[in-house]
Amino acid sequence: MAGQGLLSSTLRMTSLATNTRMWLCMSNMLYRVPTCGYAKKVASKGKGKGAGKDVPGGPEVCKDVVKLTSHAVGVNIFKQGEDPVLKPREEYPEWLFQLHLGPPKKVHELEPESRDYWKVLRKEHMWRFNRLHKGKKL
Repeated sequence: MAGQGLLSSTLRMTSLATNTRMWLCMSNMLYRVPTCGYAKKVASKGKGKGAGKDVPGGPEVCKDVVKLTSHAVGVNIFKQGEDPVLKPREEYPEWLFQLHLGPPKKVHELEPESRDYWKVLRKEHMWRFNRLHKGKKL
């Protein structure tokens, strides 16, 4: 029996639930390699090892000065057709040219009786409330 090494030694255990004896081979326990059943990495389609994916770019940017001043570039939503031609300024309503196109105004820049003031105030209070509940400083 001394010739038997660690590879063929056995262990006797008794199961508590069924009160039956089980024999376990120590060689199984010692040489078992832990493995995880994770999915394999997707092979990249490209040249060389670790080549990045080809990311499709956005639409082409128009740099033609004449077309930018005469057409509403990017307004056409259909696959076919052209961008609409711009009309003279007199044919558009006056409110269109009075729109605020800059960054959004702060609460102190708005009049307290306007609807925009109360919308911005409500939004800032929601942001403050969310920051407080996340444990962040004000």
